[in-house]
Amino acid sequence: MFLKKHFTIIGLACVLSVPAVDAGAEGFAINEWSAEGVAMGGARMFAENDAANIAYNPASITKVRGEAFKQSAVYISPHGKYTAYDATGKPIDEGKNVVHAGWAPGNYYVKQLNDKDWIGVGLFSRFGMISEFERDSKVASNAFFSRLNGASLTPTYARKFDNKWSAAVGAEVNYVGLELQKNALGIIPTQTKGESWALGWNAAANYAFDSKNEIGLVYRSKVTHSMEADFKAYMVNGMSIKRDAYGKVTLPDSWAIGYNHKFDDRTRVELNGTYTKWSTYDALNITFDDKFLGQSGSYSQKNWSNGWRYALGVEHKLSDKYTIMGGYAYDESVIPFDGADFIVPTGARRTYSLGFQYHDKKQTLAMTLGFIDIDGLSIKGHMGDTYDTARSHDNYAKVVGISYQRNF
Repeated sequence: MFLKKHFTIIGLACVLSVPAVDAGAEGFAINEWSAEGVAMGGARMFAENDAANIAYNPASITKVRGEAFKQSAVYISPHGKYTAYDATGKPIDEGKNVVHAGWAPGNYYVKQLNDKDWIGVGLFSRFGMISEFERDSKVASNAFFSRLNGASLTPTYARKFDNKWSAAVGAEVNYVGLELQKNALGIIPTQTKGESWALGWNAAANYAFDSKNEIGLVYRSKVTHSMEADFKAYMVNGMSIKRDAYGKVTLPDSWAIGYNHKFDDRTRVELNGTYTKWSTYDALNITFDDKFLGQSGSYSQKNWSNGWRYALGVEHKLSDKYTIMGGYAYDESVIPFDGADFIVPTGARRTYSLGFQYHDKKQTLAMTLGFIDIDGLSIKGHMGDTYDTARSHDNYAKVVGISYQRNF
């Protein structure tokens, strides 16, 4: 127990210190919670004996036998370019994002109490992003550095009522660290930085029609952060101006529904759809305790739309010890032209992945490779921007994941 406790503390430190990237799901959502999950495109709601079920489908921790601890690390390397235009449509600037490859860690512990009851705790990142562009570029008036660090601690209780029904409920302790940098008036670098803790919850249920077919439903609540932040402006004369700032960040609620079919004891397929209510992200408004350049704050309308993520995953056991997995996922674009910015300058996404797993009675090791093909996004310039419109293009991300689970 001593080792497990300190391992979880180390995991929390990793989540909070390493920035996640916005190349996972649409918006700034992340679902790279384990190597196996990445390998199956995120369609991982019904895995057998997998402690990471806490993240993908808490009702499925009833599939864990005995006691299990799992740690996962997924490496994501995003790439992309942009072109900015003036009011006549003439290109006036082009460049690329400064690549910030990041890790999405996950830590999970599940214990079976008896034939009916399970408990567990997960520590992973549901939301996060990072993007950076040249500080002297035209788009820097909108944003030249943006980072959202996120971590979710999810204590969970699950119960298996009979051979058909299982359900789970859990709390979520959610951490957000936000940093935004841009050039005010096109020439004055500014930084807004703050952090916050907030509470949410989740619930899930599984129903097995028979030994081969199963459906599941997962709901995760929205989490609203009221954040106190520090605002700094670095003036051209070398002086800096500081302000206390205040803002709200709402992380959206979501529904996930999945279907699992076992062809036999060796091969199964999962279908998954996740509906995220991104419309809760209607604005990013930050107010100052004292005006800066005559402004009482920074106000940006977003008006994102709600969207779906669809995933298909296949798992096939080559033998008692080796399994291969493959997956595909498609994320709808939810960002409108007039609500787009260089904080999250990407569109729809298609994920292709392949992985393998080694497992015996005591441990499981998995590795995966993935590629995310990311559409461009048209971006409208707003008041204070030094361009009229812009377009991101040639966006993609490379993904590598590894997971290790120990059974007790």
